[in-house]
Amino acid sequence: MPELGFNEGAWRFGTFAGILLLMIVLEAVWPRRKRRHTRLRRWATNFGILFSDYLAVTLVVLLVPVTAVITALFAQQYQIGLFYWLDWPLWVEWLIAFLVLDFVIWGQHVITHKIPILWRIHRVHHTDQDLDASSAVRFHPLEIILSIFIKSAAVLLLGAGAVLVVIFEAVVNGSALFNHANFKIPPKLDHMLRWFIVTPDMHRIHHSIERQEHDTNYGFALSIWDRLFRVYSVEPELGHDKMIIGQPDAQDTGPETFLWSILLPFFKRKMPASNAPPSDKNSQETT
Repeated sequence: MPELGFNEGAWRFGTFAGILLLMIVLEAVWPRRKRRHTRLRRWATNFGILFSDYLAVTLVVLLVPVTAVITALFAQQYQIGLFYWLDWPLWVEWLIAFLVLDFVIWGQHVITHKIPILWRIHRVHHTDQDLDASSAVRFHPLEIILSIFIKSAAVLLLGAGAVLVVIFEAVVNGSALFNHANFKIPPKLDHMLRWFIVTPDMHRIHHSIERQEHDTNYGFALSIWDRLFRVYSVEPELGHDKMIIGQPDAQDTGPETFLWSILLPFFKRKMPASNAPPSDKNSQETT
């Protein structure tokens, strides 16, 4: 199989760590919202989930050697996919591939809200009661594995190049760190950026406890899809300072703990560890 020509793992980790550090600094210097909880327990849980993601992906790759990059190298070796059948300029292929892959991730995000069994998994991300850069890595291992197969299928159909896939994943991961971060952006700059990318104030609405608000602003990197499909919200009803983040039946200390968060998808109703009363008004869970 062809090689990338550089150390993908080191490059991706370096960009991730660099952007994460920058977001942490910005959050400390210009915080957007007052925190409800201290960083220590939340960060321990969120980064613990990230580590469990790494272990799960490593195990899956050992059993079924599939990632988006491996798929791109496979497609290159056997000339599979749209771009290997059409003689388009490289810049056109890269532009189309970036747009399509970003749309695929947006669509995956939407269906995790609409299909009950997928919502139970994705809900782990939404039970975080504060929003900062660490929230960007709070995805259950089952969701990460699902995402790998969905992205790999899209890469194979397109015949997207491996280098592009590495860059795209770095951009999406960096965008997630950015738009989950808790730091202030001047309103005029935020308004301008929203025409192109998802900003922290835009994405924060998606984490509102209110159902009608968190069913909007699904984007990770590009903001075009929310506008195009008319699921774009400009501001939360209560404003960013007063809006409540999280899920209505998980407003206690449960989401701050690792075991509670990992086991959450396997409980159809609210977790036993949570003392907050359930609310049928805002809950997306179905019986």
